[in-house]
This record gives sequence, C-alpha cells and structure tokens, in this order.
Amino acid sequence: MSLMDWLSRFLGMIPVSGRLELRCLYGAPWRIVYEPSPAGEMPYHVVLSGSALIESADGGTPHELSAGDIVLMTHGSAHVLHDGSGARPGRVKKRENLSVVVSENSGRGERLDMLCGRFVLAPQHERLVRGYLPSTLVIRGAADTAEAQRATHAQVTRLVEMMRTESTADALGGLAMLNALSAALFTVALRLAGESEDAPVGLLALAGHPRLAPALAAMLDDPAHPWTLPELARLCHMSRATMARHFQDRVGRSASDLLTDIRIGLAINELQNPSSSTEAVAEKVGYQSVGAFRLAFKKRMGISPADWRRTAARANTAEQ
Repeated sequence: MSLMDWLSRFLGMIPVSGRLELRCLYGAPWRIVYEPSPAGEMPYHVVLSGSALIESADGGTPHELSAGDIVLMTHGSAHVLHDGSGARPGRVKKRENLSVVVSENSGRGERLDMLCGRFVLAPQHERLVRGYLPSTLVIRGAADTAEAQRATHAQVTRLVEMMRTESTADALGGLAMLNALSAALFTVALRLAGESEDAPVGLLALAGHPRLAPALAAMLDDPAHPWTLPELARLCHMSRATMARHFQDRVGRSASDLLTDIRIGLAINELQNPSSSTEAVAEKVGYQSVGAFRLAFKKRMGISPADWRRTAARANTAEQ
C-alpha cells in the first residue's frame, strides 16, 4: 500500500455508505431545518447552483455556500440552511420520483439547486470520525481551488454532475446508482479536503503534512506493531520532540491516542465474529495482555469487549 493511501485503509476499517434523500429547488426566501442526526449518520449538502448559508446548532461561524461547494456535518449536529434574507420562508411542495424526493417552492428570488443526503457508518465507529474530523467540513468549489487540488476537484465535479443527472432521470436503478455515488462522494470529498493547504485539525491535516504522513500510514498499515514515538519519529525523519509537537498541532492529540483508536476500531470489527475469542482479538490488534486490551476498550467504548459483543449480537438479532 502506498504511504499516502491512508484513506483506503481508514475507510476499510470504518466502511461508509451513502444515500441521496432530497433535491431542493428553491427561490428566496427559503429555510431548511435539520434536527440532530441518529448515531452514525452524517448529513451532507451539495450546492449545484445559487447560494446558501449554513449554521450549526453547536455554535461557530456561519458558512456561506456557493455553486460547487460541499458541506459535511460529520458529527450529525443540528443545523439550518437558509437564503440569508431573514424573511419568512414560503411553503414547499414535495414530489417523489423513482430515485429521490424533489422539494420546491414558489419563491421568486435567487434560485437554489441543492442535493441533500447523508453518509452512514456503524454507530460504534463514530468516535473515530468525531474525534478526527471537524463537526462541519466545508469543501470549496473550483473558484477557490489551489493548483494541487484541481485534478481531484475535477473528479468531484464529474461525480456531482452524475448525481444531478441521476436525480432527474427517473430511470430504473437510479436509487442504487445515487447511493453508490454518494458513498464515492464521501471518499473523494475527504481526499480533496486533505489536499488543502488549510486542512482542518485532525486526520486531514495530518495526511496533508508530507513529513508526518509516513507515521499515519505505518499505524494504519500495521496497527498491531508496538509502535513507539521514537520509532515513528524516525520514519518521519524528525526528533521525538518535533514529532510530538507537530502531531499534537496537526491532529489535536498524541500519536499514542491515534494508535489506540485505530486498534479499538479494528477490534470492534473483529468482535463481531463470534468465533474470535477476546484473547485472539486482543493479540490481533496489538495487545499482548488481554487485561490491557479490556482496559483500553472500556476506556474508549464505555463497556467491556464481552459486553459490547453481547449488545451487538442482540442488535443484529433484532434487525433480522
């Protein structure tokens, strides 16, 4: 695996699916309110034309969105999108086609064309996403794209255009196509954000730092290895102190914290196999002592591996 292909390894550990739910065709004034999402769900919005303001209920600066922009609410936070006029929005009408619900109003102001959907991952993997991605991730359109991002942005543009076409085609298999394209959108959006010079603190900033990327790739490639800070620092051709400082600045936590989270994420997947003992899972993800594994797991997940396995088994039975 390439040193820089950390994203494939990361998404292999926490697979993400996607679904497109709504195409909004609004004239001002308009307003959309999103309540907090269920565990494991991350709303996304793609502005095809027009503009919008998005405000998160957890505070922070509102973001202005224009054509080509994508926003991911990776923590599932409640949020509001609106036209910015402050005027009372009019009624909307919804109609369903084979693939998506189309929501329209009769506003006469600037027209908005926007795709809205959500990415879905297993709730037990939320910690890795919430801990290492910003709550609101805005990916800008071509006008603000740096030279290094243009090839990836061209991929995003083609992908979004396919989603736009499928959302209006009303063709057989359109829903499956849109869901597959949504899942691909998550991957390419993270790739584009990671290539940005001002990538937000977390995994995206770490991956975009050429000198630190080998440490990230090493931990994802071989999480069971007993990595130490000096060993990771050597991979990055840094001193231990420099490595620790850069890692904290870029990720917001230590390399040891990230390694533990990677191991627990992999352990969650392994524990779903009833034939794998706790001892075998502990060894596979890098713990020589099952006691140390249980302690780390409970610290991260709030319950023991055995309790988590029983809870997961009951949930799977209930779904069948």
